[in-house]
Amino acid sequence: MTGDIKGARIGFPRALFGEGLDSEVRVAVEAAVETYRELGAEVVAVELPHAKYAIAVYYIIATAEASSNLARFDGVRYGFRAEEANEFAGHVRRTRAEGFGPEVKRRIMLGHVRPVCRLLRGVLP
Repeated sequence: MTGDIKGARIGFPRALFGEGLDSEVRVAVEAAVETYRELGAEVVAVELPHAKYAIAVYYIIATAEASSNLARFDGVRYGFRAEEANEFAGHVRRTRAEGFGPEVKRRIMLGHVRPVCRLLRGVLP
């Protein structure tokens, strides 16, 4: 890009600027939109019909990602390592119990729910 935005079209999802939006965020975004207009950009309203699902989808994806990414922290190669574990399963269990806080444990558990439900749907009638 050259820095010149004359003639550029910028989509503005007005529907996302409703109830619950922090007033400082609203002011900052509206100021940015006005700056783009002053620089010659065309700001057009865009519809995002599936935006109402964004938070639910975020939680499904984020917890699955957290669960998947944190699975490698078993204390063998990565992260905290618990002391005095006699066998591998006990070592991993203690490492995760001592090394992960409540929120991380919650995200790991939630991240397993969706894949397990999908698996069971294929197995159970």
